[in-house]
Amino acid sequence: MQYSTNGPTILVGEDEPELRDSIAASLNSLGYSVELAGDAEEVLACLRSGFNIAAVLLDTMLPDSGGLETLIDIHAIDATLPVIMIAGWSSMQSAVSATKRGAVDFLSKPVSPENLRKALTRALETPSAADAAPAQTAAPILTKAFFGTNPRMKEIQSRLVQIAWADAPVLIQGETGSGKEIVARELHAQSPRANKPLVKLNCAALPSDLVESELFGYERGAFTGAFQKKEGLFETADGGTILLDEIGDMDIRLQAKLLQVLQDHEFKRIGGKETIRVDVRVMAATHRNLESAIVERTFREDLYYRLNVVNLHVPALRERREDIPAIADFLIQKHSAKDASSLGLTRELKHTMMNYHWPGNVRELENFVRKLIIFRDCSALMQELETKVARTRVSTAALAETQPAARGPFVDDSQVLERVIKTKDQGEAEAILAALNLTRWNRKQAAARLKIGYKALLYRMRKLGLEDSPAPPVVSSDRAPRSLGMTAGGD
Repeated sequence: MQYSTNGPTILVGEDEPELRDSIAASLNSLGYSVELAGDAEEVLACLRSGFNIAAVLLDTMLPDSGGLETLIDIHAIDATLPVIMIAGWSSMQSAVSATKRGAVDFLSKPVSPENLRKALTRALETPSAADAAPAQTAAPILTKAFFGTNPRMKEIQSRLVQIAWADAPVLIQGETGSGKEIVARELHAQSPRANKPLVKLNCAALPSDLVESELFGYERGAFTGAFQKKEGLFETADGGTILLDEIGDMDIRLQAKLLQVLQDHEFKRIGGKETIRVDVRVMAATHRNLESAIVERTFREDLYYRLNVVNLHVPALRERREDIPAIADFLIQKHSAKDASSLGLTRELKHTMMNYHWPGNVRELENFVRKLIIFRDCSALMQELETKVARTRVSTAALAETQPAARGPFVDDSQVLERVIKTKDQGEAEAILAALNLTRWNRKQAAARLKIGYKALLYRMRKLGLEDSPAPPVVSSDRAPRSLGMTAGGD
């Protein structure tokens, strides 16, 4: 079956009819013509029939031969034809293997139109700046509505103005979904590099070997399946900006190569001998505590200080509740169809939204707004939020029962997390003091008893305010210290 436009033709090899039709519709909306195939035999028959195919989207679990075998057969027909693998999470390893054998990219199911556009742009190697950096073409997601009136957000806005002109690296920290990427896009838009590419890579979304090839590219023949040279994102972003999202999840071995680029502004492709110089501003974002990661030896200290020239911390949505109505109103306008009747938030719903703690931050709020647009029932969704608020208050009350000294007038649910952290720190402090008391404050022996590293113990003592105790506290010796386990190096 063929879906025709005036654009290049993409062959879709997918056996699930609904997904196949969804991908075809997305491709048509992006201006591509489409050929559909339900199994490997149909894919190969289409290629042999003489159709002018620009690229192939291929399911890793295609009937008959499967994705890897079909990929080999495709390259036997046309070795230069770009093939993008499509995989569910259960078959993601097959997609990674296919990439090593010559596929130019892979997409996870369900396939979003934006990811599809980006993958095809890279595969077809269109030279325009807009296509080379699709992140650059997207309009800022929230702008003024996102920054709102909260003092901390206004401070971030003023700092963006101060640092936009500089080329110094920027580290953006904050909870998942709090809007770190929005801050990065706004900083790029205000910088002298605004007319150059802004390229993003999520370091947590790909295996480390693929992150390396995406960042630095590779030469033809660098590994099995490298049939042609591929430029990395640092080359794509030359003159512009690169955003390394979830930098805290980058493999520590790859961090050394990234450090070299930050220091010398040059690198070599995988399998290459040529030194490539680039002019790129680096921004990094993470929800992790990198100082703890340094103690745990999962993040390089020298890379941390190289990235942390300018630090921006984006507050959680519950810490700036006054901005929730404005952000929600903007998101309603963003996601509503142009011909749809306007949807307004009731006063009661706004009040409930401001009482909810939004653990998923702006991302959760956006999903809530989209649900509101679909069902257009403020009262039903208000009850849903009220139920979540009530559950949080029950948790708060239960926690207060375990802390009699903290009882008092009811506080809003934004303090639940603070109390949980305080309870956790108190328990760790008791365990550390017990171990120190049993070992007469021999820190190495105490670390061994707690089954944590010596440096991790010193870090926790410093953070909990125990390192400068004038004398060993009196702790009952009949209470053996428990192991701190994985919590020892964390926050």
